Amino acid sequence: MSDKEPLFSTRNIKLLSEPINNSNPITVQVLGICSALAVTVKLKPSVVMAISVIAVMSISNVVIALLRKYIPPRIRIIVQLVVIASLVILVDQILKAFAFDVSKQLSVFVGLIITNCIIMGRLEAFALANKPWPSFLDGVGNGAGYGIILIIVAFFRELLGSGTIYGYSVIPESVFNFGYENNGLMILPPMALVVVGIIIWVQRSKNTKLIEEN
Repeated sequence: MSDKEPLFSTRNIKLLSEPINNSNPITVQVLGICSALAVTVKLKPSVVMAISVIAVMSISNVVIALLRKYIPPRIRIIVQLVVIASLVILVDQILKAFAFDVSKQLSVFVGLIITNCIIMGRLEAFALANKPWPSFLDGVGNGAGYGIILIIVAFFRELLGSGTIYGYSVIPESVFNFGYENNGLMILPPMALVVVGIIIWVQRSKNTKLIEEN
């Protein structure tokens, strides 16, 4: 019998699916909240930030998993930061080259991916103890779980705060003629926390195990 685990075994699929729901880094682990406040006023920068974090997290997980046996424990944090910073610089340059407008909207927040506690947490908790393929799946799963929450928050903030989705107006002019007005509060940072709080409430009301575990 072969000891080789299938690429998409039950365990590996769980690495992808769990962070999207029951182990979501934002709604369950309560990590990465700062970026949920910072970049979710509009949907487009939120989508770009989500893709960027997935790329940085999955690739950095693979790199650390490959190097894990050669990294002295005393300097592991420095090595992790160097790997993340290198990838973030690469992502930042790609955005400036191919999506300059979005790059300007994200401003310093792309650089702050370096200090995202979700990425450092997965490198410490998973990549340092696992092989490259599971580490890659763990990075994709946690990045996707983070990104989905960003996109949901941005969707409602842009729709209710600006009356647009992805920059396109979706509320008919006739609705405004009846007296409807965009809710300016939705574009203020505190409303991101309110929306995240509502998502957490909905998630935990459907899964009482999350309440018991926390």
